[in-house]
Amino acid sequence: MNNTPHFTWDDLQFFLAVARTGQLSTAARQLRTSHATVSRRIDRLEFALKVKLFERNPRGYVLTAMGNRFIDTAEKMESEAERLRSDLVAGSTQQRGVVRLSAPEGFANFFFASVLPEFGARHPNISLELVTIQQIMSLSRKEADLAVVLDEPKGGPYFSEKLTDYHLQVYGSQDYLARTPPVTSRDDLPNHAFIGYIQDMIFAPGLDYLGDIHPRIRPQFQSSSIFAQLTATRSGLGLCVLPYFFASHYPELQIVLPGDVNLCRHYWITCHRDLKQVPRVRAVIDFLVEAVGRNAHAFLGNVPPSRQPDRRAAAARTAKS
Repeated sequence: MNNTPHFTWDDLQFFLAVARTGQLSTAARQLRTSHATVSRRIDRLEFALKVKLFERNPRGYVLTAMGNRFIDTAEKMESEAERLRSDLVAGSTQQRGVVRLSAPEGFANFFFASVLPEFGARHPNISLELVTIQQIMSLSRKEADLAVVLDEPKGGPYFSEKLTDYHLQVYGSQDYLARTPPVTSRDDLPNHAFIGYIQDMIFAPGLDYLGDIHPRIRPQFQSSSIFAQLTATRSGLGLCVLPYFFASHYPELQIVLPGDVNLCRHYWITCHRDLKQVPRVRAVIDFLVEAVGRNAHAFLGNVPPSRQPDRRAAAARTAKS
């Protein structure tokens, strides 16, 4: 009698989706199927293996000890299946498939959205999913294929490449600056209303910059959305630190202390090493690197020559990543 478990690669995809999300409904959305189908596939897999992979509770599905052991095997099979798919696609003249990109709100809306028509013309068979809620996307759980991040990943199975430096300055609306005391030095800044991020919701250390300007600044209005901060600044609510590459589009905004306050941050493109050479993922990486390079001046702004980043040093750092 043959006691070999009978299950398919599709069953493992259902298992991985539930293991990574912990919720049948979320897994169903990712797999574009129904809640009931996901539940049935998990039951079938457990029956075939004759082991319990998940504990069911009101909060969702939690991996058992055997489930945790099994996920390593399933991910290896997933990696091999992806590699085989890449080899097959590489023989085609065009890349195709879905790529999910996670990116900060400002970068996604004020830069990437503007070059999307060009990307679509070059790669008509690649479908992009752009996610701007970066703090909930996980490359390790492969919830996103690619991520634009402010801080280079340290350790882990990741490939990363630096896209660009970008500069931020303090901005205020002309209306706000006309009705408030003048700002002649950094020591004047704590006396002004400030707009910033909600402290305990800052998802990247690179966004925690008010303390870099003056330790006594306490924001009067805080939001997790850079769009809300921009709108509040344009409405005259207070001063705000904004990236040059989108604040410069609004003539009513004026740079405060332009010769004194100038912050530099960085954008990196990163992905799981297993996905680096997948043709459709590589196509998005190459396009982003090229498009950002062509628009470097928009990110660097009108920075004095002495403060411009060393492009050769940046290229050398990128080559090492």
